[in-house]
Amino acid sequence: MDFVTVTGDQMQQETTDSAMIRSYRPDDQKDVSQLYLEGLLAGQIAPDDTGADIENIAEAYFSNERSHLWVATINDRTVGMIAVAQEPGHAAEIRRLRVDRAYQATSIAAELVETALRHCQTHGYLKVVFDTRIDPQSGPDAIVEVFDRFGFQHTRTKATADKELHEFYLDLYRQRGPEADSS
Repeated sequence: MDFVTVTGDQMQQETTDSAMIRSYRPDDQKDVSQLYLEGLLAGQIAPDDTGADIENIAEAYFSNERSHLWVATINDRTVGMIAVAQEPGHAAEIRRLRVDRAYQATSIAAELVETALRHCQTHGYLKVVFDTRIDPQSGPDAIVEVFDRFGFQHTRTKATADKELHEFYLDLYRQRGPEADSS
């Protein structure tokens, strides 16, 4: 994996063997909206989710430096996305993790999560949370395995009409080395 960070206008870009992960740009809006819609239709998003953040990405994810949205592209085609939203205190929420169905068996989801976690560490977050909706009949999906690999802990499960909402968290302050504590 080859990681490249480009400064200026919060333009972060990472090139991997399979996809390029970069900051969202306004010309990505159509593709990001499509990924959101596919998640909604697949039942990965709660029916009452308004998608207001997707309709106004600049305000939701670029109005402060601690929030952000990235896309994963292959051959200039958007195949994934992930966002970090600032929560109260020193917490962040990973949101809108979506990977095109044709690429779900690849490492793109893990690469997106790694990018988001790096952002959280760089911006001093102490805790990261995320939730996902899972069909109880099919059991845990691959995305839970991705977050498990990064050390996320399952906090609770809530039953909804047709899916279970699983909530997870990661304490970043426990992952910081002793050198970070001495500053």
